[in-house]
Amino acid sequence: MVATRTEQPLTIAKISVGAWSFAIRVWLATILALFVSFWLQLESPTTAALTVAVLAEPTRGQALDKAGWRLLATVVGVTASIAITGLFSQARDLILAAFAVWLGVCVFAAKLLDGYRAYAAVLSGYTVAFIATQQLDNPQHVFESGMARGAAIVIGVLSIAVVNTLMFAPDRRSHLVTQLAAIHRRVRLYASAARRGEPGDSTTFLTLLREIVALRPEIASVAPESSGGSIESAAGRSSVVSLIAELQAARSLNSGCARDGDAETEILGRSEVLIRDEQVSQDLLALSSGKWPRRWWRAPLYRSYRIAAESAIRAALWLAITSAFYVWAGWPAASVSLSFVTLMVGLGATTPKPRGFTAIVLVATPIAIALTGMLEFFILDGADDFPLLAIGLAPFVIGAALPIASGNLLWSSLGRTILAFTMLLLAPSNPQTYNPQAFLFTSMFIIAAAALLLAAQTLIPPLSDDERRMQLLAEARRELREPSSKNGETPEEAMFRGASRLGQFLSAGGAEDSEALAEMVSCFDQSAIIRCGGSKPTPPGDGRYDKDLDLPEVT
Repeated sequence: MVATRTEQPLTIAKISVGAWSFAIRVWLATILALFVSFWLQLESPTTAALTVAVLAEPTRGQALDKAGWRLLATVVGVTASIAITGLFSQARDLILAAFAVWLGVCVFAAKLLDGYRAYAAVLSGYTVAFIATQQLDNPQHVFESGMARGAAIVIGVLSIAVVNTLMFAPDRRSHLVTQLAAIHRRVRLYASAARRGEPGDSTTFLTLLREIVALRPEIASVAPESSGGSIESAAGRSSVVSLIAELQAARSLNSGCARDGDAETEILGRSEVLIRDEQVSQDLLALSSGKWPRRWWRAPLYRSYRIAAESAIRAALWLAITSAFYVWAGWPAASVSLSFVTLMVGLGATTPKPRGFTAIVLVATPIAIALTGMLEFFILDGADDFPLLAIGLAPFVIGAALPIASGNLLWSSLGRTILAFTMLLLAPSNPQTYNPQAFLFTSMFIIAAAALLLAAQTLIPPLSDDERRMQLLAEARRELREPSSKNGETPEEAMFRGASRLGQFLSAGGAEDSEALAEMVSCFDQSAIIRCGGSKPTPPGDGRYDKDLDLPEVT
């Protein structure tokens, strides 16, 4: 047998060419956004540059998908700002209370969503902070401020879309096809072992399930990539649902669920694995060819309203505590610091560990302050020429963007935070202002915001992993006792929703709680058997399967 050598990606300074290309695209888009904002004399060019930093995603589809949700959330946030200030313009305390409630509502919605939809929900919340709370003394300017912010965001979105198109940013679909095909091969290996009667491996099952479920939010990013993106996205959703169905069918056969009866029952179990495998192959073929799948399955997300409500209440209380402190302290620039508190509360709600996210911000902020101070007062040092600004920004923007493309969650979070805070602190304008005192005060208020929020989260801790796991397990038990179909779900869709819940359980540290994990997996198995017991899959083609046939090769 001849050994094959795995082709390694090209690197520059031990960093992949793809990461360098991504970082350069972010820098070029930032420069383009600032140039257009200066040319149009927009009120808030910083927002345009910050939009590019926020939309810095490795693939074109992800950037476009996030941009669409950002635009929609901005409209919702501006509308909420106008409504809140219009109702409570004469009472500052009522505005802050209404704002805390609104942020809680947005966090509640974010916890019921995933991906960029969750981001849009929290963006609708903290947009009010950057518009309404900074205009507490001038509520009549809320509409103007909202329009200026919206115009800058549009410029940022168009800038990154143009740069990604001209520089041929990679699409998400091709990588998604590769990922799903690789997972399909591993699922087939697991199924082949089950058909040979080998002992089941729960670790392999849980790993595959978690990887499949994690692809759900990324599949939506395929839709905006082309005119047929919605078809490809539908095929992607059907593919992950089929993969979960095949994985569960193999597990049932492996664990002996299909062998408790006679030989005919065992043959049916083997046939179901083959049928499910053929369904996955058809869905993957539809995805790669851009055609509608034979079965248009949804990939429903499991939503725990109890967890969402408790997270929302905590977020509202954190904002209320920090607001009360700012009112008591009477700081003249408290509204600026409060805006950063709201930003961190909102973005932290989209992460598994909000307090950990605040700690990362507290670490990244001094780094961003030092880098921005170096750029503004040592490199630029009073320069007003735009080419000098573009050249000066290059190492800082590219250097912060490189960790985002690393794939490491910690480094990516640090890079994204440093990039965004560098834009906020520098506040590019035309002409550029150089005010050391203003820079110092802004830096102090950002650090104070992170420290106060961390103190509030210590006083009222976020929902712990143990609490999330116990709540998910309690809901799984209750659903097993009282099975019900939601929104006309097919058995396969309901199975995927159960897999989504199991994935959330694992994300909350479920692998470390072996007893609870075993019960959670048991609930998933029993629920799948109940839902699929009376609804066997229809064999594609003529449906002739022999129990001695091997699974076909993946092409």
